[in-house]
Amino acid sequence: MSKNSLLSESVIIDVPFHDCDPMQIVWHGNYARYFEVARSALLRKMNFDYEDMSKSGYMWPIVDMRVKYIASARYAQKIKVDAHLVEVESRLKMEYVITCLDTGKKLTKASTIQLAVDLETEELQFVTPPVFTDKLKGELNG
Repeated sequence: MSKNSLLSESVIIDVPFHDCDPMQIVWHGNYARYFEVARSALLRKMNFDYEDMSKSGYMWPIVDMRVKYIASARYAQKIKVDAHLVEVESRLKMEYVITCLDTGKKLTKASTIQLAVDLETEELQFVTPPVFTDKLKGELNG
């Protein structure tokens, strides 16, 4: 778990054949999908998945993603993707760690930043709307 984590969630993924290049190594662009699976699981954990976001009147587009590839994930490998929510005041920052489920070897580290945007006005919000922070408080206190 990240030392700054407010909330975390993990998912297990069996690396499918169609995610790999001819050498059976996961193509680098597919890691973003793995982060998305873990991020969605974390948001569902606090009852604020994408459908809930839309109903709240806000969207949270990703405006920054950084990835550090440490070792390659391979076809048929079971990987664990940990997502950690680490910032919520003016943006949502999530950190990710992908490890080999069998060995625990760290394969990838990453982070994403999402900003709240009002769906009606399309205005960027400089403070995270209470609709999100209230859901987080509910999960932490629940």
